[in-house]
Amino acid sequence: MDAHQMEFENPFGMDEDCENCDALCGSRESLVHGYGDVGGEFLVVGEAPTAGADRTGIPFTGDAAGERVQSIFADLGFVRSEPDATEPDVQNLFFTYLTRCRHPEREPTDEEVATCEPFLNAEIRMINPQIIVPVGDRALDALAIDYTTRKPDSFDVEAEHATTIRGRGFELVPMKEPDAMTDADADAFREHMLENVLSRDYRQTKGRQER
Repeated sequence: MDAHQMEFENPFGMDEDCENCDALCGSRESLVHGYGDVGGEFLVVGEAPTAGADRTGIPFTGDAAGERVQSIFADLGFVRSEPDATEPDVQNLFFTYLTRCRHPEREPTDEEVATCEPFLNAEIRMINPQIIVPVGDRALDALAIDYTTRKPDSFDVEAEHATTIRGRGFELVPMKEPDAMTDADADAFREHMLENVLSRDYRQTKGRQER
């Protein structure tokens, strides 16, 4: 955790009353900005808040999907609290989403993703991560298109799960949606992180300045 960081929840003080998407303002319970260590070298990006995250206001909390993601990163040494914690104790890790509000009946529209893009771009710029974990196809497509040189139609989280994709200044390690992950998938992600990311000097991805 950054020595000057006061709290994990929305540490960059982003707009907590955003009303840029009319269709979401009345349907959301919370506006869910990023959460975690602002000095983290690992950034986890999902598509949109789940019902659990909408209720708690914290990414990847409040339901079984969030618990699965937290448990995976706990096994890797990034989460020091129980998987069902609604305010996880994290280190070297930041959780966030492409979009910040949940519609209970549908996925985010492309327009809503584009409207929220400045929030995510600001978090990426300020955190300056070494490794980004896109969770699900939507997050993988958005990040890979913006930050790699591959063609947009070449990405598939089923094929890319638990692999490393070279990005512009960092690496992507895609993860399937937690609800779609089997135990074998979760084990494969842990194994890839341990053997191919954490076992080497991933900081060589770019010339990172000391904080």
